[in-house]
Amino acid sequence: MTDHRLEPTPENVHWGFFDATLKPALSVASGSSVTIRTVSGGADILPSDSSGLAVLSEHRRIVETLKPVLPGHILTGPVAIEGAEPGDVLEVCIDDVRLIQDWGWNANRPLRGSLPHRFPEQRILQIPINRNAMTAACPWGTTMPLRPFFGVMGVAPPANYGRVSTIEPREYGGNIDNRELIPGTKLYLPVFVPGALFSTGDGHACQGDGEVNLTALETALEGDFTFVLHKGRKLPRPRAVTPTHLITMAFDPDLDDAATRALEDMIDAMVSIAGMAANDAYALCSLGCDLRITQLVDGNKGVHAMLPFDLLPQVKRDNIPGFQV
Repeated sequence: MTDHRLEPTPENVHWGFFDATLKPALSVASGSSVTIRTVSGGADILPSDSSGLAVLSEHRRIVETLKPVLPGHILTGPVAIEGAEPGDVLEVCIDDVRLIQDWGWNANRPLRGSLPHRFPEQRILQIPINRNAMTAACPWGTTMPLRPFFGVMGVAPPANYGRVSTIEPREYGGNIDNRELIPGTKLYLPVFVPGALFSTGDGHACQGDGEVNLTALETALEGDFTFVLHKGRKLPRPRAVTPTHLITMAFDPDLDDAATRALEDMIDAMVSIAGMAANDAYALCSLGCDLRITQLVDGNKGVHAMLPFDLLPQVKRDNIPGFQV
């Protein structure tokens, strides 16, 4: 049972931006659990009344009441974690993720996506979702299996950044778009401001690595999160632990630079948590660590490195908060 609940009302969302000066929509103690509901997309993606697809009332209220401050996502939050300070690490336990509407959308927009030269026209698809079967019926005949996750999970950026768009993922997380961050996963985020100020949104019903045409199957989600604060455990970038893998993540306009940082973070983590020599960790990464393209379409491209726990039998999953360096 969760301790708190946060609904996506106009008072509890911020549209298009992260900002260290945002006032918390909710404040909780470390160890608390919060159910957070989110909606995704502006008025232009809503289905027509004749489509038979129902739009959540809170979604309509947001798009009728608010306008995006910067181009980007509708995020619910922020949630402040009592006692969090710069230099700490926030552990976000993703306990559950649930679909809360029966459709999603996919969009390709001019000058965006991986192939803007080939697909220059805007195209928005509304795609029916079967929540019982956990599938979506694509208009070209494919039945997609669903694996919902939140594309955006992040804390507030450093105060000197000012107000920044939610589109580009950075060291504070944000628009990570990592499809591995499903229930049972723990996401570790470095803290940059008092309270950490966690927000989430950009619900995805499913997504391929790369998110190549600009969006996943975007939809409204409800998630259960437990927040655990780790004092004085500095991290350079977000990391995650799944039931089977360690994950390091990095973001950069240059895909090679993102891959280099994700790999170096994985090597540093292996040295720290497994006591390996760096050159042994480097060799093990070549033998068994996968480098995957998280997304190509958010300005800062993403790469995540995934190492199976089975290759580190001396490491216990529940004893590596942030697998700190």
